[in-house]
Amino acid sequence: MNATTYVLTTNGLLFLLSIIYWKFPPKKINNWYGYRTHKTMLHQKIWDFANAIFAKNLLIYAGISFLGALVFAKFATVVISWQPMALVFLTIVVCIIKTEKALKDSFTEEGKKK
Repeated sequence: MNATTYVLTTNGLLFLLSIIYWKFPPKKINNWYGYRTHKTMLHQKIWDFANAIFAKNLLIYAGISFLGALVFAKFATVVISWQPMALVFLTIVVCIIKTEKALKDSFTEEGKKK
């Protein structure tokens, strides 16, 4: 598999999923789709807030990851193996950290607005 195809199937897929998640966020608290943690499932307001923040962050960082991986694939002098997947992993970790920080800054542990 060439480098560009690899980037399209990893980082490109994450970017596509981020667009879908941003355009079609989960409406109600559920166990299948959305940013699900114990805290986000306490109240609908927390659920909506967390999913909006996560969707925005995922769209931004998945786009950056996708463009970065494409540039890397274009100019790489070595065979690309783990680098695009590392960018996918870092994107997801950064989005989770930023969402949890926003939740901590906006809501108490009991789920009440600060």
